[in-house]
Amino acid sequence: MLRWTIIFLVIALVAAIFGFTGVMVAAAGIAKVIFTIFVILFLLSLIFGRKKL
Repeated sequence: MLRWTIIFLVIALVAAIFGFTGVMVAAAGIAKVIFTIFVILFLLSLIFGRKKL
């Protein structure tokens, strides 16, 4: 999932360099949403993934 975030971030940066503002905003928004989901799932796996001995 983190790979998709980086891909959309690179797309947003390339689009910003070439002046495609619509594509840049969309790709940056998608990257932000995917990164947020990744962080939430990571934190949940840390909390609920602990095994009691």
